[in-house]
Amino acid sequence: MTKAISRGLVVVFGLLASQGTADPDSHLPEVATSTDPRLLRIKEYFLERDCPAHVYAEDFVTAADQNNLDWRLLPSLSMVESTGGKASRNNNMFGWDNGDTGFRTSREGIYRVASRLNRSRLYRNKNLDGLLKTYNPRPEYRTAVKSVMAQLGPLDLVPEGAF
Repeated sequence: MTKAISRGLVVVFGLLASQGTADPDSHLPEVATSTDPRLLRIKEYFLERDCPAHVYAEDFVTAADQNNLDWRLLPSLSMVESTGGKASRNNNMFGWDNGDTGFRTSREGIYRVASRLNRSRLYRNKNLDGLLKTYNPRPEYRTAVKSVMAQLGPLDLVPEGAF
């Protein structure tokens, strides 16, 4: 009987441990607060255009802060690639991997793309133009993304203490 109980405990503990994996859907934002001007501006921008991405404003800001990205980059990429999620396929509002990559959720896509833009050797240590040229080599693409970034606001619209 003792062996059966201990085996059962091992299984239970194993199940509990497996639930602790990193899951962006269970991620609680650490930086963005409801008064963060970046968060408010992203929500406003997408709501004005009736874009579903407005619900991810907090995730855009948090993912950018965690990966040392310009806070305007991720929402701008989503706007240019999928009109802020309106034309998103497979939860990929960034057109990542020519739109061939699917994500379990849009939230997962935000954190994965942000991480790749920060850590991948293809993007790491590049200025904005270099990063955008790697993302999509067409010159008009860089112009479109930077235009959305300018509409969102200045880079320095950052709350005190953020990167």
